Amino acid sequence: MQYETIILGAGAAGMMCAIHAGRDVLVLDHAKAPGEKIRISGGGRCNFTNMHAGPGNFLSSNPHFAKSALARYTQWDFLDLVGRHGIAWHEKTLGQLFCDDSAKQIVAMLLDEMAQAGATMWLRSEITSVEKTEDGFRLLIESEGKRKTVTCRNLVVATGGKSIPKMGATGLAYDIARQFGLTITETRPGLVPLTFPDGRFSGLSGVSLPVRATCNGASFEEAMLFTHRGLSGPAVLQISSYWREGDAITVNLFPNSDPYEALRAQRQQAGRKNLSTVLAQMLPSRLAEYLSSEWKLTGNLADQSDAALAALCERLTGWELVPTGSEGYRTAEVTLGGVDTDGLSSKTMMAKAVPGLYFIGECVDVTGWLGGYNFQWAWSSGVAAGTAIAAQA
Repeated sequence: MQYETIILGAGAAGMMCAIHAGRDVLVLDHAKAPGEKIRISGGGRCNFTNMHAGPGNFLSSNPHFAKSALARYTQWDFLDLVGRHGIAWHEKTLGQLFCDDSAKQIVAMLLDEMAQAGATMWLRSEITSVEKTEDGFRLLIESEGKRKTVTCRNLVVATGGKSIPKMGATGLAYDIARQFGLTITETRPGLVPLTFPDGRFSGLSGVSLPVRATCNGASFEEAMLFTHRGLSGPAVLQISSYWREGDAITVNLFPNSDPYEALRAQRQQAGRKNLSTVLAQMLPSRLAEYLSSEWKLTGNLADQSDAALAALCERLTGWELVPTGSEGYRTAEVTLGGVDTDGLSSKTMMAKAVPGLYFIGECVDVTGWLGGYNFQWAWSSGVAAGTAIAAQA
């Protein structure tokens, strides 16, 4: 069976590419249903893009690579598509856009657009081998219990990274890239909870508060959540993409206020109160109790000199923590690193040394922040490859 274009992966990037790639397109995926990561994202409502999406919201060994695709298919272009399909949406914090109803609407929209474009999709299809031919590629696949051979002029790899393996994530994209001589930059879990030894924060599990988390020059001001295994919440997930083993993260527990002035004021008004009692009025009580024990805070507020209060506030606004690890790909929302952008065209996403071979979406060394940015990269890179393929016809 001969196709003009075969796309490996029926996720966000793969389906978007199929919509734009022109005639005679086949999409292959080993899953039972398309767009499963879309379906579960955003608590089932899909954080499908971000109002502020731009190159500065992405990590890559080449920070300029994403500029072309993001500029040519923007968040506003995707919003137009959502609007044409009558999908109601709302903005949450920091420009995050969600469906009012269900993430399934985004999957249905993409399937409808694929059908209008005439694309074919085979699910439950395992790729056995990929090889180069004189005028394209030959793939051996297992589909519906049968072995099939399909050929194409253009092959688009959109199989994602290693994150959330229980949903079928594999390293197939990296295997194909290596097979054709492309380099893979180091891959590791991103947007992932960080872990600490010996259930350090298990007694605080469920406690959440706004913080500013900082690591390796990056800072994020969002909520932090204590878990049985360590730290999570948006601020920690964001900073995890910048954290490396052995690094400390710095947590400011008062990102929007001055605890020193607050404690001095309290000292004047209620100096007889115990220091830990006053802290419990400023922080979640379980956290205040934990810090009082951990830092051995004793005495009344009146007993604390300005210097002692200043030293305490320095700890409260610069709490240094060294995670022992992360929860890994099991819970990571994305994979950092991937197919080296040096080997790809930033305009078309095609491998420079292998005409007709494209890599898009999460498998490429472009990783967005939390908040809809990774979906925008999927849409933008999918359109970049799709329109480049269609332009050849």
